[in-house]
Amino acid sequence: MKKIIKIDFRSPTPINIQMAGQIRRLIATGELAPGERLPTLRELAAELQINFTTVARAYRALDAEGLISTQHGRGTFVLGPATEEANTRLREKSLNDLTREYVRETRHLGFDDQMILQWVQRSLQHAGARDEEHLDSLANETDRRGTKKA
Repeated sequence: MKKIIKIDFRSPTPINIQMAGQIRRLIATGELAPGERLPTLRELAAELQINFTTVARAYRALDAEGLISTQHGRGTFVLGPATEEANTRLREKSLNDLTREYVRETRHLGFDDQMILQWVQRSLQHAGARDEEHLDSLANETDRRGTKKA
């Protein structure tokens, strides 16, 4: 899988849940397109250095959600969300999963909810500023003819 799945072995979240969440996000963002072939259970298990039954659990969960399909003898393929509404639900589920993981980890570090909210708000403000800085830097890279400088 050219898209990188990162496993956090220290996380309290089970590995198969981490995997399914990351594959779900790759599908929701279009980085994994419908029809794209996924690695076999054994290939992905070897790549991530985990037990292939863990990969099988993640694939089964995604199959049950209708996001992938395993065709015996052919492989496992991305189906993707069937409708725009399904894609929105998938993206919202990914946001929920990411948010829960973030809150769980920051609480584990000893931060209270008020401090977590302050940091989220600060990060959102800085993210907007970085987006504007990025657009400004792109504009500065453009020469007089309107073409991008190398």
